[in-house]
Amino acid sequence: MIPVRRLPRPRTLRARLTVGLVILLAVSCAAVGVAAVLELDGFLTRRLDEQLVQAGTRFPESLEHRPPPHDDHDGDEHGDTRTQATGTFGARLVDGTVTNKAVVRSGDPAANLSVDLTATDRRVLTAVPVDGRPHSIELSALDDYRVIATRGQDGDVLIVGLPLEPVQAAVHRLEAVAGIVFGLALVATGVAGALWVRWSLRPLSRVAATATRVSELPLASGEVALPSRAPDLDARSEIGQVATAFNRMLGHVEDALTKRHASEERLRRFAADASHELRTPVASVRGHAELALLHPGPVPPEVTRALERITAESARLGEMVDDLLLLARLDAGRPLERAPVDLTRLVLDAVTDARAAGPGHRWMLDLPEEPVTVPGDGHRLHQVLANLLANARLHTPADTKVTVTLEAEGGSVRLSVHDDGPGVPEDVQPHVFERFTRAEHRRHPGASGGGTGLGLSIVAAVVEAHRGSVGLESRPGHTMFTVRLPQGPA
Repeated sequence: MIPVRRLPRPRTLRARLTVGLVILLAVSCAAVGVAAVLELDGFLTRRLDEQLVQAGTRFPESLEHRPPPHDDHDGDEHGDTRTQATGTFGARLVDGTVTNKAVVRSGDPAANLSVDLTATDRRVLTAVPVDGRPHSIELSALDDYRVIATRGQDGDVLIVGLPLEPVQAAVHRLEAVAGIVFGLALVATGVAGALWVRWSLRPLSRVAATATRVSELPLASGEVALPSRAPDLDARSEIGQVATAFNRMLGHVEDALTKRHASEERLRRFAADASHELRTPVASVRGHAELALLHPGPVPPEVTRALERITAESARLGEMVDDLLLLARLDAGRPLERAPVDLTRLVLDAVTDARAAGPGHRWMLDLPEEPVTVPGDGHRLHQVLANLLANARLHTPADTKVTVTLEAEGGSVRLSVHDDGPGVPEDVQPHVFERFTRAEHRRHPGASGGGTGLGLSIVAAVVEAHRGSVGLESRPGHTMFTVRLPQGPA
């Protein structure tokens, strides 16, 4: 089967209204045209029937009975054509057989000619009801006719008819004229309707343009400046009601975003101030603990163990404070250092450190032959690498293969860290880059202890500060973090 191609549907409101207007006009024009054609056809047919009745049966009677000699009649052996219109057809039937037939070709009596009728034509004439009422027939030799059949004085059947060609010609002419006029009207209405609909929907287009500008704004975080409101329109119209409701909604959204931004700013200042203030007491506690461990005198083992735990936890708390302070600075939009950074060297150093921290893992490198350089903050990018490698080391069992790949592609740099461990739980994956996100259970029962839940959030914040992106793809046996950074001038 040949597939049927559907016509494209109009998608915009403007196109639908215009098409609907043209369709309604087309239906109306078609209804008017059909009614006019039917009425004209009926009117002309009735006039033709009146002419048939007035003509009577003189012509078919004259086909048999010749007029008397020296009569003033102009008839001859072909029939009496006086007062007969051109194209008048006459026939005489005796016992269902056509014995005489002729047609008036012009006003000249000598021009009346017999007609060669086919067997089908004879059957058509025989089938005409003898009721004295007009009927339409089709003769192959004469085309369509309107005929009346009546009984003659001799028991024969006399048929007289007039051609339907003038009626059909008038009807066809009306159809052609109506088609041309209605076609031009449809084209003019389509153009005018499209312009009118476009002008009428211009306020709605302004509302849509405002909504588009709002949808393109980054509303997830930070201070948001909403664009100007939609124009004020007549509230009694539907478009005016939409514009008013839209402006009211924008006002509510702007108030909510302003309050959210103020709350974020307060929380950000608190995190920065708290982190800054905590650095000194944490360093002091750690220093005193280390000093106590250096005491030359005898110290009970329990005290030594407690001091060692205080030192370790103080160091861990100090790292957490530093991470919070870094996130607060990145949230505040403080610019990072911009200098050429050799990512190849950073990868080599980070993997070397990771191999020393996790000798039970298998560390692999896939580096290009030429050094890969990006503009950015070398210290922070090293922290990104270190956090990704630490995440792979802490959450996978020993003998896990960890592969670090670095390559340049299309004006950007792709850095990926892949491991064949058990994978990240599906319920954790959507939130893995959020702060303080930790799985309910580790990726493997034998994995090392977890961190603070800030490592991957720092990765996301630093990469975003470098105008890059980071993503995760994980399933059992395949976990890959991918970092993309723009490669350009420093």
